[in-house]
Amino acid sequence: MDHAATTYPHEDVIEAMQPYLETHTFNPSASYVSEEAAAVANARESVADLLGADPGHIVFTGGGSEADNLAIKGVVDTVDGDHVVTTTIEHSAVIETADWLENHGVSVTRVSPGPDGRVDPDDIEDAIRLDTVIVSVMHANNETGVIQPLEAIGQITDEYDVYFHSDTVQSAGKIPVDVDDLGLDLASLSAHKFYGPNGVGALYVRDGVDIESLIHGGGQEHGLRSGTENVAGLVGMGKAADLARADMDERHSRLSRLRDEFVATVRETTDAEMIGHPEHRLPGYAMLCFPGQSGAQLIDALADHDIAVSGGSACHSGGPSPSRVLIEMGVDPDLAMGAVRFSMGRETTDEDVAYVTEKLQEVLHEVPA
Repeated sequence: MDHAATTYPHEDVIEAMQPYLETHTFNPSASYVSEEAAAVANARESVADLLGADPGHIVFTGGGSEADNLAIKGVVDTVDGDHVVTTTIEHSAVIETADWLENHGVSVTRVSPGPDGRVDPDDIEDAIRLDTVIVSVMHANNETGVIQPLEAIGQITDEYDVYFHSDTVQSAGKIPVDVDDLGLDLASLSAHKFYGPNGVGALYVRDGVDIESLIHGGGQEHGLRSGTENVAGLVGMGKAADLARADMDERHSRLSRLRDEFVATVRETTDAEMIGHPEHRLPGYAMLCFPGQSGAQLIDALADHDIAVSGGSACHSGGPSPSRVLIEMGVDPDLAMGAVRFSMGRETTDEDVAYVTEKLQEVLHEVPA
């Protein structure tokens, strides 16, 4: 029940990767190599298809965080201007990149969401200035699963002629992501979120976008990400992208049903509150707050029953604190301390959900309020 954190590599992904871990292990940049280079090219095409993009605009990275850094720092280093617009609910890879830029003289405006977890496009427009170079808004939040109105924001950034980046790590492979429909100039994604391997990601860079490399060396990846390619990992990501495109509608329907049934049962039998927009959210995602409870204690208690879930709170300075995302949404801090994120995936069954529901009832009676 923690597929938002990571997913198991699909069995077909593992099978596709195997030859490139055992026998086909040459450097794809070597002049005498053809099969490994072709495998990287095929993976690039598969990832591009997942985003509705051209393969020549895909830059492979070591994951979503690197892709976020490359997108934002790379544009700021190149384009004339020194202002960035983002939101207060981004993944830490974007939040901390913005903080780093601000510490190095770049001005940053951070837009907060409404109570439903969605950012108002008008607030993004109000934040844009003459010196704005890039707007970065995630597609779907990693805690709440709430989907942002990227299409409307993309129309605004196009009108003001500023670059538009989105961290699509949580959404790519789960819901349709078309860079043209959303008006994106840059988009980050990570293979392990859609049943691919860890440590492999990609950045879509629209044709004509000026961007500076963060990693210099041999000039791989169009000169934007030097270093010998992880052929096996890229093959795995490409296969995972193909599988995600083929199974997306079925997965979406099934996981939405499982999520809705789970939330309805929990809310009927407890005083839990669901956080975030009820409709604009990823399939299989539910952030629930249990009043008077400690989310951290609930997570530990569920782990004793072999149930993996995550919280909306993290440990800072030796003690728990409520989730930054929930606080930015205006959730009461005491309520936010009882947050638990449930996220389902392709392996999750009706029987799994019934088991989790049963054990949740037990631990709510066992864990002291």
